[in-house]
Amino acid sequence: MTGERAKRFPLGLEDLVREPRRSEARSGDARAAKATLADGRAASGTAGTSAMAGAAGAAKGSGGRSNGSSGGGSGASAGARAVANGKRNDPARQPALRLPATLERAGAPNVALNRAHALTSERVRERMVERLRANGVSDPRVLNAMATVPRHMFIDPGLATQAYEDAALPIGHHQTISKPSVVARMIELAAAGRELNSVLEIGTGCGYQAAVLSQLARDVYSIERVRPLYERAKTNLRPLRIPNIRLHYGDGRIGLPAAAPFDAIVIAAAGLDVPQALLEQLAIGARLVAPVGTQDGQTQVLTLVERTGPAQWRESRLDRVFFVPLKSGVI
Repeated sequence: MTGERAKRFPLGLEDLVREPRRSEARSGDARAAKATLADGRAASGTAGTSAMAGAAGAAKGSGGRSNGSSGGGSGASAGARAVANGKRNDPARQPALRLPATLERAGAPNVALNRAHALTSERVRERMVERLRANGVSDPRVLNAMATVPRHMFIDPGLATQAYEDAALPIGHHQTISKPSVVARMIELAAAGRELNSVLEIGTGCGYQAAVLSQLARDVYSIERVRPLYERAKTNLRPLRIPNIRLHYGDGRIGLPAAAPFDAIVIAAAGLDVPQALLEQLAIGARLVAPVGTQDGQTQVLTLVERTGPAQWRESRLDRVFFVPLKSGVI
């Protein structure tokens, strides 16, 4: 492990805004209602009656409207309509969309989703998850994590409309954010239905996969060798405020022996083999998922490695994939 201190970046959602103070909104409505009802009493010749009587008149007028009649032209019913309209138009009284339970369990603050994002990113995330389910991803924890993490926050704004398509997108420095289907597939293979305490990710990139992993594991360690991407991941993850991600700037092929053993290791870049240092950092019974390429560079295969004993590993070669190269050193 390098001498650099591990950093925590608690996660929640950047497009979240705190719910307005309800007490202030109610007191403002009460003042508006009192003034409106007073005006209504003056107009209808009911001056000198109590505010409670005015409120009763408003309720009566409201009942008349529900029965299909005009409800009369009393100032009380006019006041009720004004108050009702004010309540409908008051943003503080709009129904709040709550955070998914996974984020609340992870320690995110109790906040409400911005309605514009709720009508866009949440809806398209749901459609993305339906496609993942149709394509064979079945672990409900993985599907829930993919539905929770806002992928559009991890890519350039100019590509935001493509955020929930099943496509790899550029993130700069000759690197990409993996397809959602590949992210879900790798995490499902690595988890294999188990409870995950400690997970290592090689290749932080923009931070998206680490955010998804954080919804399944107690602790996520992620290593990035490209300094600007390491800084970008910090920037992306900081406002999300989930407390269980630790980013490291360093050589991913070396891994993080000081934090080992890991229950799962996910490698987001393709080497010609799986580094022995990473195999040895797996706990017995744990899994490593990585793309492995051929010497000619023409083919990469998603590879699953399971540690079966102190010096035994079992390898399975699965899907054809395409990843950026796994390299040594830092830049």
